[in-house]
Amino acid sequence: MSATVLDLLTAVLVLSGGAMCLAAGIGLVRFPDVLSRLHAATKPQIFGLMAVTADVAINNFSVGTVTLCVAIVVFQALTAPMAAHLVGRAAYTTEHLRPDLLIVDELQGHRP
Repeated sequence: MSATVLDLLTAVLVLSGGAMCLAAGIGLVRFPDVLSRLHAATKPQIFGLMAVTADVAINNFSVGTVTLCVAIVVFQALTAPMAAHLVGRAAYTTEHLRPDLLIVDELQGHRP
């Protein structure tokens, strides 16, 4: 792969990763309640991390680097949704959310 193509790919991956992480940060500040903020905190952050680790794996291509990048993405993709679920469940249980923003409340009547 030529240096120009590699530099262009690096710029695209790092800028898209940074844009996704920036969108996650802005969503955390701007969204009105815990459940909306959880969406902003998990999805764009994972995609941004995937773009940046893909860039690292492409620029430093070795078995160790690619394995480490894959492990980082897999563990982050496994833990972020679980943490978001637990935070959302705790917010729902302690009533730290805005019920007027819920379209369907499937847990209504099942609060402890």
